[in-house]
Amino acid sequence: MSEPCYTCRRRRIQCDRSKEPCLKCEKAGLECFRERPLRWVRGVAIRGSMRGKSFKETARPQVENPGQGSMQLIVDAGPNLNHDIDCDALYNASAYGRPNSMGLTMSALSTPNLDPTSMYYLDYYNDRICKVFIVYDSEKNPFRSLISLAMGDSVLLQTILALAARHRANTGRSFSEHHASALPESADAHQAALRFKHRSIQGLANALSDPKACQRDTTVATTFLLVFLDLLESGCDRWNYHLDGAKTMMAMMKPDDPGSTIQGIRQFLATQIHLIETLGTTFVRPKLLSRFLSLNGSGARLRDIVEQSFLGCPGYLLSAIQFFSSQRDILAEENDITRPSPDQSQEVGSVLESVRNFDSYLWATELPQEPSAPRDIDGLCTLSRAYQLGACIYGQCVLDVINKTTTSQHTTVAELISVIGALRDDTALFKCILWPMFIAGLVCQEQAHRDYLIASLERFWNYTSCLNVLNAAQILQAYWTQDTTGRKPSQWIFTVGRLGRDWLLI
Repeated sequence: MSEPCYTCRRRRIQCDRSKEPCLKCEKAGLECFRERPLRWVRGVAIRGSMRGKSFKETARPQVENPGQGSMQLIVDAGPNLNHDIDCDALYNASAYGRPNSMGLTMSALSTPNLDPTSMYYLDYYNDRICKVFIVYDSEKNPFRSLISLAMGDSVLLQTILALAARHRANTGRSFSEHHASALPESADAHQAALRFKHRSIQGLANALSDPKACQRDTTVATTFLLVFLDLLESGCDRWNYHLDGAKTMMAMMKPDDPGSTIQGIRQFLATQIHLIETLGTTFVRPKLLSRFLSLNGSGARLRDIVEQSFLGCPGYLLSAIQFFSSQRDILAEENDITRPSPDQSQEVGSVLESVRNFDSYLWATELPQEPSAPRDIDGLCTLSRAYQLGACIYGQCVLDVINKTTTSQHTTVAELISVIGALRDDTALFKCILWPMFIAGLVCQEQAHRDYLIASLERFWNYTSCLNVLNAAQILQAYWTQDTTGRKPSQWIFTVGRLGRDWLLI
């Protein structure tokens, strides 16, 4: 980049001009603009008495939006990063991401009685949040489908706004500290996040007292999104309650024919609940979560569709990880976990071998794909390999406890760290691998590997702004400083869930 970017000039800081986007914009979570950006807004002015109004005759081209007035392309004022934020500035600021070409046009939705701040965060959710919590953003992004549902349900809408405001507030923090930035934008976003969350929790509590409301798709979706809000806030304390609540309500739903859109959302919720509980179980107390049966009631593995997946972990590997976790729970319940169990050892060993033989490339090439949405097969293969190696490490630790052995995992860890490195520059896929990174951190012994993982976690933070990754880094650093005298390498499968809090590190 030969010239300083517009975003840094607007923020009145020195641009490093190292690449595009520049490192300072990337670290701050801001869109790096070379020049002052353009933006479609309603009317002929961003603010003031002419805001929202249009002239009958104008020299500038206008695009008519039926029922919503005219839209006009004007020069945006850019991010207001040095002054107090007002609602007008929030509504019109585009520094936090250009409108996604795949996203909804907010003016195309009926948004009655929404104030400018709510409109800003609804647009933020559409542009930013829907991309954070999905492998590949697409026209069929299930998170974006929830927006239309939220237009008819105030509780779901408040939850969506809380997600957006919390993510916006987090972008003012650095990886090395938990304290909020002094930037007025972050302070305002923090207050907005608390306000929206309060309304969401209060509305959900009222809905839970109504048996009919408990069976609404919007109520389940609200509870489900609160899990993601917990990822943004800390990754501990409440996510397991929200997850169990969503599972309970889905089990109460009557088998009807809700239409293709609602059925698609229900299927998405079911698959992601299974994914979250499976990976989440590995780092919490044994049997904290109850097993969830899918909508068909069979618990059968659901079809892998990466455009409708939070993390993209292959279903086959999820089933294996779920099995390893169940065996860990059995071991934790026994009075003497050193007692040999030949049958259990053989079964765990068999599943572990099947995980090692899993063909990541075949999985990636056989995924259902729409012609209009090409994707990186090699990248998906690498993503699958990260989860495969993480599952191998976890399964081997369970097997070592059963067999009273200690197996060196140095080679597997080294390969996993290499795989993590191969994904570092792929924003879409790298933000999906916190679980394998944390697994690698629990078993790696070399200081160089540990330093690399902390640097990778910082990059993950820059991509996602989820506070659970800050806690993941702190947990690993504290774990590495503990006295390892007399500690068996595989015992972390029990002790990591006894850290005083129940962590969701995915």
